[in-house]
Amino acid sequence: MPVEPEPKKDSTAADEESKSRSSTRVVAVIEIGTTSVRMQVAEIAGRGRMHVLDSLQQGIAIGRDTFTRGVIEPETTEECVAALTSFRHVLEEYQLRTEGQIRAIATSAVREAGNREMFLDRMYIATGIPVAAIDAAEVTRLTCLAVMPLLHSRPALQKSDAVVAEVGGGSTEALLFRGGQAGTSHTYRLGSLRLRQALDAYRAPPSRLTSIMNRHVDRDVEQMRRDGVLPRGAALLALGGEARLVTTICIPDWDRRDIARVKVSDLARVTDEVIRASADDIVRRYHVSYPEAETFGPALLIYLRMAQAMKRNEILVGNATLRDGVLIDLALRGSWTKEMRKQVIYSALELGQRYGFDEKRAKRVARMADELFALLQSEHRLSPRCELILHVAALLKDIGLYVSNRGHHKHSMYLIRNSDLFGLGDRDLLLASLVARYHRKALPRPTHEGYMALGRKGRTEVAKMAAMLRVASALERFRADRGCRLQCFLEPGRLVVQVTAAGDLTMERYNLAVKSEMFEQFFGCKVIVRMAKRG
Repeated sequence: MPVEPEPKKDSTAADEESKSRSSTRVVAVIEIGTTSVRMQVAEIAGRGRMHVLDSLQQGIAIGRDTFTRGVIEPETTEECVAALTSFRHVLEEYQLRTEGQIRAIATSAVREAGNREMFLDRMYIATGIPVAAIDAAEVTRLTCLAVMPLLHSRPALQKSDAVVAEVGGGSTEALLFRGGQAGTSHTYRLGSLRLRQALDAYRAPPSRLTSIMNRHVDRDVEQMRRDGVLPRGAALLALGGEARLVTTICIPDWDRRDIARVKVSDLARVTDEVIRASADDIVRRYHVSYPEAETFGPALLIYLRMAQAMKRNEILVGNATLRDGVLIDLALRGSWTKEMRKQVIYSALELGQRYGFDEKRAKRVARMADELFALLQSEHRLSPRCELILHVAALLKDIGLYVSNRGHHKHSMYLIRNSDLFGLGDRDLLLASLVARYHRKALPRPTHEGYMALGRKGRTEVAKMAAMLRVASALERFRADRGCRLQCFLEPGRLVVQVTAAGDLTMERYNLAVKSEMFEQFFGCKVIVRMAKRG
């Protein structure tokens, strides 16, 4: 039988295929969690497509040390060293050696340990792998990256409200999506292993343990309800190993590529069976490890109480993990996607609405700040992350008016720094809060709270962003109060604001002159107003 020749590909298709092959790379993610250390090796192809090549796991109950003694014991530390050393051999087989190819993270059990830095130093000295203890906001951002493909696969979830919840060993993450936009997010010190350790501390008879566990969980779930992250009518999408395990029990033929629907009545039945069973019985019945057996019941109870608080008849379960989010982040090379930037801004707007801000004016100032940031790129040389932080600060600079007219910039700083803005970690929130604090009045001083803790790089970032925000705020008044058309451009040694308007602009000019003092000091660039003729 003759073999037909393959059809020739057009040059564009061939170029695309060649480009895809050349952009393919292999990366690895290591997660030091509360009950185990895991590694995932994946191949990232063109357009962010991923294929998992290897998955490894070793059970180590780090949380048992942290949540009972406050530190990670030397024996547990050396178990982690041994696990990472064995992972290192696998990484060598895949020729993964540089930091750009490997990302190692640690969650609450390491983050909360009193000897955290010593533990992280030991990991690096022994294995050469730098491990970062990520904060709760970064966990939320990475979880969002992992879950967005699941939400996109269900258009109904994008159009309605949905709570994404993951019960970990040390904490529970709850993220509320409204119409596909990330809104309120909270992290609660309610974790399956933490709860188990608290129960052991009571030394109560087995007959009382269930009621004590119920009281603990109900108290925290009630706090979630008061925080507004468990609205009635919203869907509940559960992530995490225990949620996936109960799904395989209730739905044996579950295709993990799809979202499963588990009846709350079935969840309640399995939860009751697991809580009443011993760890040995759970290991035999469900073929799990002893650390997993210890956390299975408490985790299911938390999911069950959340579903009942939301009056749900079923919960949704998705096969997305924190490691998936890290892999996506590696594929994006840590850059902010338009979608993620949109989610952060939506969260900032929600916060502003909570404090009754002037949303229209805030958006105008933020747009003006964006224009200045782009125009002055060669002067400030700040990262795209700073652009987003400046935008958030511009939106929220006046929310302190909710507290008082006097010194409202200081109140704005406090509210921003102590908020739960989606996607922004502790350092990002500190930067945004300081930029908002310096949008008026005094220049940054060494005695100011939070400012000196940043280091030279952070202080410089704050000063540059605050200087741009002051000018943006002044220019917004030209547009809003006088309906002026503005055009900004750079000339040697000065920023020229060309204004097309009629009428007296004396007050606006004076306000800009006052607001631009900080800009001129930090950029060495005069701000001048030049009138343009109408039409």
